[in-house]
Amino acid sequence: MKKIIVAAITLSMGTAFLSSCEDRLELEPQQSLSTSLAFVDKRAAEGSLIGVYSAVQDLEVFGAIPQSIADYQSDNVEFIGSFPTFQEIFQYTTLSDNGSISTMWRDNYSAILAANAVIKNVPGVEDAAFTAAEKAQFVAEAQFLRAIVYFQLVNNFAQPINIGTASGAGVPLVLDPFEGEVTLPARATIGEVHTQIKADLEAAAAVLPATYTGDFTRGRATRGAAQGMLARLHLYRGEYAQAATFANQVIASSTYALASNYSFYNGATSEDVFTIIMTAIDNSRTGSGGWASYYSPAEDGARGDCPLSANMIAAFQEEAGDRRFLLTKKGANGMTYTTKFPDAVNNTDNSPVMRVTEMYLTAAEALAEQNGITAASLALMNPLRVRAGLPVWTATTFASKEAYIAAILKERRKELAFEGHRRMDLLRKGLALRPAGDAQFAQSAAGQPKTILPIPQRELDLNTNLTQNQGY
Repeated sequence: MKKIIVAAITLSMGTAFLSSCEDRLELEPQQSLSTSLAFVDKRAAEGSLIGVYSAVQDLEVFGAIPQSIADYQSDNVEFIGSFPTFQEIFQYTTLSDNGSISTMWRDNYSAILAANAVIKNVPGVEDAAFTAAEKAQFVAEAQFLRAIVYFQLVNNFAQPINIGTASGAGVPLVLDPFEGEVTLPARATIGEVHTQIKADLEAAAAVLPATYTGDFTRGRATRGAAQGMLARLHLYRGEYAQAATFANQVIASSTYALASNYSFYNGATSEDVFTIIMTAIDNSRTGSGGWASYYSPAEDGARGDCPLSANMIAAFQEEAGDRRFLLTKKGANGMTYTTKFPDAVNNTDNSPVMRVTEMYLTAAEALAEQNGITAASLALMNPLRVRAGLPVWTATTFASKEAYIAAILKERRKELAFEGHRRMDLLRKGLALRPAGDAQFAQSAAGQPKTILPIPQRELDLNTNLTQNQGY
């Protein structure tokens, strides 16, 4: 989507919002389109919406950087690269002037501002060919995208709600497009950010279609994608009845189906609820980076920065014959790498934001949290066990509810490895991000300062209304 940014103003606005403390900015004509041109008719409005998808596709949004940073904080990977900004995250010595974190913050807010422009301006577009239903859908797509970006931001820059509580410091809520006036918002509470995410997702779910024509369903916001994100939000909040309800709605949809094997990666199949499509000419950072850059070995043309940790390998080998371990290979350096992201040359590996597998795991965990070991929960887990080549579970496999839930979390780890889930799965359960005996074990305990990222120093310097996270 990098090649079709009609509403370029929506991308330049983010930099303007975050990099200037002047009262007003003068935008040069060559830098951006005016809002009137960006939303002059249906075609222009559609281009502006494509610009939001493009912003979300960015390397520092859902293009691999935030996901690899989360892996560096947790226990799935080692760090053997040369980026000092990633090394300090891995070693829990992160500073507030970390350039990678600063860019991540900026680009995520650029995506939010792009979404805000669509949400505000599309309803007022005067074009007889642009129906009210189409306008509502465009707005709903932008609401979905804004919600998933805010969810990512609050998960990275604020303590989980089970630790920080609803009144804890979240991230700034910016719900209007940039229109020339620089505002300096304070941090909203975690509860306020969650409330906005929920509102956006519920509004989107009420309007979005179940599918699109052609090949666009997997890479475009759908009703199921909004329901799936609501399931994830409620799971993270410990609201298990709601999490199970939304997850089961996705599972029940004919749009999605659990794959019978692991050949679905990068295929945009019915396994995918929402995936960001990458191509050789249109990816998270066209020509210079993507998922494989970090998760594949150097001899494949990658950096090789994220090999599997010994702890991750042990998790795969805990049960003999786990087919998910076949999705790895040895690098020339002797380290083990995932094969989920094989294309380090053209960067065509899709971003797996949500798969229906996650919904099975979410519903199973949520049911277990409510009722313990039940037939309904086991019926959700056993198709995943069979696919992995492992024995099915029965009501007598586990001695307690707690042991069963712990086993579900292990399955989440192995099923969703390197897709951006592990860090929050540990923190929302109050667990340390590193195993006992690890050099950073004490620092990685849930609630410790550096289990979350610092508010970038550059933002604090520009906006005195912002407050820094503890420990930075």
